Amino acid sequence: MFRSKLKTIILALTVTLMAISLISFPQESVDASIRGLNMWWEIVFPSLLPFFIVSEMLIGFGVVKFIGVLLEPLMRPLFRVPGVGGFAWAMGMASGYPAGAKLTARLRQEGQLTKIEAERLVSFTNCSNPLFIFGAVSVGFFHNAQLGMILALAHYLGNFSVGLLMRFYGRKQEETKNEKKRKPSLRVAFSALHRTRINDNRPIGKLLGDAVMSSIKTLLMIGGFIILFSVLNKLLFHVGITGLLANALEYILSALHLPIELSIPFISGIFEITLGSQMTSQVQQATFMQQAVITSFILAFSGFSVQAQVASILAQTDIDFKPFFIARIFHGFFAAFYAAILWKPIFERFYNTEQPSNAIPVGIFEDGSWMHKWYTLIVETGPIITIIALSIYVLLLAKRLRVHS
Repeated sequence: MFRSKLKTIILALTVTLMAISLISFPQESVDASIRGLNMWWEIVFPSLLPFFIVSEMLIGFGVVKFIGVLLEPLMRPLFRVPGVGGFAWAMGMASGYPAGAKLTARLRQEGQLTKIEAERLVSFTNCSNPLFIFGAVSVGFFHNAQLGMILALAHYLGNFSVGLLMRFYGRKQEETKNEKKRKPSLRVAFSALHRTRINDNRPIGKLLGDAVMSSIKTLLMIGGFIILFSVLNKLLFHVGITGLLANALEYILSALHLPIELSIPFISGIFEITLGSQMTSQVQQATFMQQAVITSFILAFSGFSVQAQVASILAQTDIDFKPFFIARIFHGFFAAFYAAILWKPIFERFYNTEQPSNAIPVGIFEDGSWMHKWYTLIVETGPIITIIALSIYVLLLAKRLRVHS
């Protein structure tokens, strides 16, 4: 009873202090809010919407079940999750956070995952997509596309390591099943696909409408969290809390032989990855390798902003958030470790480290490459796509409200 009352007081005080901070720093709050809104409607919404809609339809038509049967012999021994986890893992890497959580929650609602399996799966299917690592971070912040290879390798190797580690989670609670090992069978996979489609007897139009409604509803929630944490991060800096945390972190950075100037970017990155990565790239006292290690940790930890998005999605199911949070800490340390050990054998050996930080990037993201064109297209057309999609959402919502009234 006492703990419950204490929690109530702490939550009430936190929200009250946040309200006072908003009143005290109105211009800074508005600027941070606009920054978060721009990031959401220019990049996040248009890049995630197609993945969310297609994922919903693939689940409804049974394609995910088909893929799951084929990937069962791979995913079960490695990560102790069903084959459908392979689809969530691939889509999570392709589309970025929080797609992995969205798909895991959906598969749990469909009954294709047990609670323990879902908690294992969600811990390693949420990661940054290559477009963000190469485009926004490597080119946008560090002006060096070559750095993207190290960040991507460290990020995805760390993700894989987390998956292997989390396979041991929940073994005591999980019932031991003596399942026969089966080889991938196209006949069984097609049978599962057909059975899933028959069980979901929604017409194509209804299925598409539900996919659009569900996807946009999730993206609206994501946008709210991005704006909220963008403002929160700014307020924490202005009221001095970021500075206090940074002072405590300086002792740890000194022990690790890292510049203490990385403390504030690191704390900012703990709350919001984009701002933290940008601030890390601007620390002149740190070497390029030290910046890469800190950025790798920030990208892997995902920031409280992304974690809040995941928590909101998981709250719609019985999936516990705690294993996901612990996995993010492990992912952060794994990614930082891989970035450090891969720096000399890969970056310094195969890439030109003498290139100045403001040089024109080369390789996969040079001007004219397909990834550069794709990133530029998303930034330029993102707001238009967002407005059109929201208009469609409003029309569908109004139509459904009329039907139910």
